[in-house]
Amino acid sequence: MATPDTRTQILDAAEHLFAEHGYRGTSVRAITTRAGANLAAVGYHFGSKAELMAAVVRRVVEPITAAQCAGLDKLLAGTPDPTVGELVEAFAGPLFDEMPADDEGGARASRLIVTILSDPAEEARSWTGPAEESVRERYFAAFARALPGLSPEELSFRMRGVFAVTAVDRLQVHQQPSPGCASPVAGEAARRWAITFLTAAMSAPPVRP
Repeated sequence: MATPDTRTQILDAAEHLFAEHGYRGTSVRAITTRAGANLAAVGYHFGSKAELMAAVVRRVVEPITAAQCAGLDKLLAGTPDPTVGELVEAFAGPLFDEMPADDEGGARASRLIVTILSDPAEEARSWTGPAEESVRERYFAAFARALPGLSPEELSFRMRGVFAVTAVDRLQVHQQPSPGCASPVAGEAARRWAITFLTAAMSAPPVRP
């Protein structure tokens, strides 16, 4: 097996450390030490710590974004008005596919996503690009058609919730069993439960002031 190049080693080290310690809790020195590279390598390959963070997150998120886009394309090819359940499956399903319960890479990815959702550092949220924005806008429009009673603000909140709940579930699967279970709930059963739960949450009546 070929040895990873320096850029890949830095990405791997940064993904692990950012997921464990957040953006501000991770130093460039810690990253390069773990990667077996010199301090100048981060600047050479990425430009800055913030740009390295963006590259790490995009490497994890891009396959999810691509699958979400493909799923929505498939739905809209069949009907202009997918159901809420179909949209939730297409939106959340890729997180199960890209963060499987029996894969260490999936564990790191789920930890990283939970970290960027909660990290107060602005750099942790500055990674989105045109592809991510386009997918979000398309799903927002599709959900808005399926849920016309929701305000844009509440719909946006619920969509963030779908992403967050799924990521946290994947993280818990990697860490510990559910109460009363001998082993973590994983696989198709967990996917079905999550989609059912999230569909109900998305479909709930709007909250009135």
